Amino acid sequence: VQLQASGGGLVQAGGSLRLSCAASGRTISNYIMGWFRQAPGKEREFVAAISWSASSSSVYTDSVDGRLTIPRDNAGNTVYLQMNSLKPEDTAVYYCAAGARNRWPKRNEGDYDSWGQGTLVTVSS
Repeated sequence: VQLQASGGGLVQAGGSLRLSCAASGRTISNYIMGWFRQAPGKEREFVAAISWSASSSSVYTDSVDGRLTIPRDNAGNTVYLQMNSLKPEDTAVYYCAAGARNRWPKRNEGDYDSWGQGTLVTVSS
């Protein structure tokens, strides 16, 4: 599956942004879809993931404090990252990824096989 992330940009603290991850080649309903981010000078970290199942279970890193959701549009073959109440510490390059649906949840980079190119989110204070 090929992934194309988009939607990043500059936003003020407290604002909202929605990132998109459009998939091609395979349907996202066959995968666990995840979002990771890499802040300047830091390692890439897990942000959120959504399962392949009809219940669309999702998991989030603790630091997002309920400010993020990861809706999935199977018909559009797209997964999103809705980010609200953004903070300067959310500034990072955001990557979407797809992983096999052999277990749930998946929070490690190594569990994902396909990656998008990244989209930069900058939150100003």
